[in-house]
Amino acid sequence: MSVRPTLLVTGGAGFIGAAAAPELLRTYDVVALDNLHPQVHSTRDRPAALPEGVRLVTGDVTVASVWDHLLQDVAPDVVLHLAAETGTGQSLDEATRHASVNVVGTTQMLDAFGRAGAGPSRIVLTSSRAVYGEGAWIDADGSTTYPGQRGDTMLTEGEWDFPGLRPTAMDARSVAPLPVSVYGATKLAQEQLLGVWGRALGVEVAVLRLQNVYGPGQSLTNPYTGIMSLFCRMAMGGRSIPLFEDGRVRRDFVLIDDVVDAVVAAVTAQEVAAAPLDIGSGETQTIGAAADLIARRYGAPAPHVTGQFRHGDVRHAWAETAPATAALGWRPRFSLEEGVERLARWIDAQPGVTAA
Repeated sequence: MSVRPTLLVTGGAGFIGAAAAPELLRTYDVVALDNLHPQVHSTRDRPAALPEGVRLVTGDVTVASVWDHLLQDVAPDVVLHLAAETGTGQSLDEATRHASVNVVGTTQMLDAFGRAGAGPSRIVLTSSRAVYGEGAWIDADGSTTYPGQRGDTMLTEGEWDFPGLRPTAMDARSVAPLPVSVYGATKLAQEQLLGVWGRALGVEVAVLRLQNVYGPGQSLTNPYTGIMSLFCRMAMGGRSIPLFEDGRVRRDFVLIDDVVDAVVAAVTAQEVAAAPLDIGSGETQTIGAAADLIARRYGAPAPHVTGQFRHGDVRHAWAETAPATAALGWRPRFSLEEGVERLARWIDAQPGVTAA
């Protein structure tokens, strides 16, 4: 009888890990390492969304002894590294926490593989579009420029865009990563650490830079992630959705189903791309358009512009997905309209869900 390979998923009880588990279990014995942080999990109980076939180990990726104990009886063939603190705005006030989990948690994992004398043949990292910061823009002459971070003075005066420039898609082949948030900086550090370690030891490293992931199963209690679910809960309660800046911020909202397809493809592919791959919906929307769609779904009042802003938020972000299609045979399947309807139906069915 053949022995199934083992997949270790850090942060495996979270949104993406639980959603991807059913597909991953088709090929792997799946072990999930997760600290069940209360910001994401309302209780310390095993999440109902995590399939029974997944072995859950409760522990913190930043603690060396957790890794040593785990690797005494788990020898992962592949690692899916999802564990991370993800709040862009929160990271500015809790930089140590984000650096500890995202950076030190990654180095603790790598050191533990060294102490165990064995490591995986592949690590798949879910990174973030936040590594690009404001990304690349095009000037009047058609040249690429990097305007950098929007400062306090610019934002306070309501200068949302960079005058004379137009934004471009986020594409790892041509756009340099220049984070403008602590979170983005820690995700870029994860990419670089894994790249250096993997090249030195002959371990494949696949990096997926995710755009704004949303959909059924996302935490309804985490105030720092899930703007789409927050908008749904506001509209459910008959509230007008508030829009930061001028409501014309562009985002690439990618449904969890499409992200799961990309993650599974990266874990199971015969070969993985050396360069990071950008994962998005294949379309770009303004925040205002997404909020309008949700308001109409719930019969809520039209969204309204507040002029508020948040440091670390970028003006525009969307992915060029062609390289991911070429490398993984993956392509996004769901439009924003389809995704919003799937999310709204799921939220409506949750027991005890409250309007925001």
